[in-house]
Amino acid sequence: MNRKLTDPPKPAALAAIGVFLFFGATMATLAAVTLLWRGTVLDRIWTLNPAAYRELAPLGRGVGILFLVLAIALAAAFFGWSKRRLWGWRLAVAIVITQILGDVINCLRGDWSRGGIGVFVAGGLLLFISRPSLKKVFA
Repeated sequence: MNRKLTDPPKPAALAAIGVFLFFGATMATLAAVTLLWRGTVLDRIWTLNPAAYRELAPLGRGVGILFLVLAIALAAAFFGWSKRRLWGWRLAVAIVITQILGDVINCLRGDWSRGGIGVFVAGGLLLFISRPSLKKVFA
């Protein structure tokens, strides 16, 4: 059976976006904590992405605060999305658009592989969540 853009989204698809927002909030919280309070056991998490730590650590506590703001925004989007609130949908769209802009900046800085893949993935996600049939689910 072929699905059309006007077909209502499957509950699993809505749940997957919620999981994505929750995961993002969790990762942003971990990044914020490890950048604000260095020297804890949580610092080991950076072994998963040492290049990111090398780029972020010199920026100081300010970047940790920005990650905390991001974590709060993602958590709010998760709760709004889970409750099917229009503001939750709007916040999720704004977060994805911000991600796309960041990926475009990565491309402009010459990081074509990471930026290009990011634009492709986040762009697809934006196309999916901005479908009118999906937006109708949110009151």
